[in-house]
Amino acid sequence: QVRLVESGGGLVQPGGSLRLSCAASGSVSVIPFMGWYRQAPGKQRDLVAQITSSSVTNYAESVKGRFTISRDDAKNTVALQMNSLKPEDTAVYYCKVLIGSRYYWGQGTQVTVSS
Repeated sequence: QVRLVESGGGLVQPGGSLRLSCAASGSVSVIPFMGWYRQAPGKQRDLVAQITSSSVTNYAESVKGRFTISRDDAKNTVALQMNSLKPEDTAVYYCKVLIGSRYYWGQGTQVTVSS
């Protein structure tokens, strides 16, 4: 069984920064894919950033240059550093990982950008 635990969400003013973290535990070996998604009220869940086991990254256009995804394979964690936050970044953020042939989702963490 695999468990994902997210942390780091909260309330921040426009222009501020937050760092999200997601830790995988349980039957974890190689993790080919790790990613962050977000879902705003009334909208679909969209990819924010992803990183492969070779550290190849991909970002949504709306966050390029502001967000950075990274992974620590020794700790089975994936992080999302979010800078220059905007009100439109407000959403529930979810981590997603591929282990074996199955995808796993975190429980979600709320990020609110407001003055």
